[in-house]
Amino acid sequence: MTSPRYIYPANFSRHIATILGFPSKQSIAPEYYSAACAEIITLGTTISAFEPVRLYARPEDVPTAHSLLEQQLKKLQAASASSSSSTPTNVTNANPNNIRIIPLPTNHLWVRDTGPVYVRSASPAPQQQNQRYAINFRFSEWGRKETVSSSHGAADGKDWPEMSAAEMRENAQFASAVIAADSSPSPVQQVESSICLEGGALVVDGEGTLLATESSILNPNRNPGMSRGEIEAELRRLLGVEKIVWFPGKRGLDVTDVHVDAEVNFVAPGVVVVSKPWEGAPKAWKDVYEEIMEVLGRETDARGRRFEVHVLQEPAPGVLGELAYEDVATNYVNFYFVNGGLVVPQFGDRERDREALEMCRRTIQRRQRADERNLAQIGAQPDGNFPGIGVHDRHVGIDGQLADQGAEEAEDRDLAEVEVTSLDSSDRRRGGGGNSREEGGGGGSDIETHFDG
Repeated sequence: MTSPRYIYPANFSRHIATILGFPSKQSIAPEYYSAACAEIITLGTTISAFEPVRLYARPEDVPTAHSLLEQQLKKLQAASASSSSSTPTNVTNANPNNIRIIPLPTNHLWVRDTGPVYVRSASPAPQQQNQRYAINFRFSEWGRKETVSSSHGAADGKDWPEMSAAEMRENAQFASAVIAADSSPSPVQQVESSICLEGGALVVDGEGTLLATESSILNPNRNPGMSRGEIEAELRRLLGVEKIVWFPGKRGLDVTDVHVDAEVNFVAPGVVVVSKPWEGAPKAWKDVYEEIMEVLGRETDARGRRFEVHVLQEPAPGVLGELAYEDVATNYVNFYFVNGGLVVPQFGDRERDREALEMCRRTIQRRQRADERNLAQIGAQPDGNFPGIGVHDRHVGIDGQLADQGAEEAEDRDLAEVEVTSLDSSDRRRGGGGNSREEGGGGGSDIETHFDG
């Protein structure tokens, strides 16, 4: 009997909704907790101007999430009322009716890694096409890098809590819980995977090409005893890809073992943006970049096209005012497509931030019109506090659900500019493919995307 096959749409496909994860006190150092919560709410209200947002929070954290949301909406209403511009921005156009806070046991805010990966059936049969599907990739704390403790030790406010066995079980069960709770616009069927990975390890173009790092998937800490051929066969079955472009990556360089989504991203089929480490970055990260550029220079995509490669220089993390030992990462390529818009991280380096926005404008405008009149800016000024949640990143947990199959992709895309502090050690330390880089740490994704049909 042939196993069912599926297709994972590109990140620029239309969504039913975006999923975010509200951080728990068990997942973030006390010093960063309040700022992390505020950034998730800011991100959610920004995205709500474009599409529905589903914010998952622990039941005991729901009142806090509601309170912060009300405060943010009042702040935006005041800004809108005092604005001298006759054209409202997407930031002040936040749609409170598009934001739903859902109680569900969760800890990490990196839902791109912990949450389900939404796909559609490769079968042309109407019954399969009308059914919604999502893969449970069996989240394993990024290859079992978390330790179990009953102390939740955060002695000085900067130490990261250590999760209990019960909390780690909640993390492992989060994807299944989201799938079970998702019934709008229709129930979702869970797809089981024989391989273990995180959503930040996967970047696709929607036309048969998968970009991935060997270090984050072909790794015995996630898939012991499985051969490259077995893993590739399962990736092809679950994601509908025809060609896998592997980058070496580096095991243990961060918690994610170098998720691809923090290093390279598609803006269109055949067109990629690569993150170039800042001048003072550790040699290991520069080696990762050079290897990615070398592979992209000699490879083609699933349709035989040479890659058109654009490079985005990361600003020095010092622009965030962080302490040197926190080893932050300033990464633009975890930008996030929303329906009719693009959310781009900003870090306070005017030159680099402008370059990132202009590159996004140019590449997006080549395939569809961009309405620059609605360029929106949001977020806190860099202040050296909580590392900015890179969009996907660092994983800002966005889970974009696929829109109806027949829906046309938006012709116009607004560019929403997000000014955020960059995630420091909390960034890569806790997730998959994010903006922050920490030796031995991991970046997470606050943003996951549900794709449907």
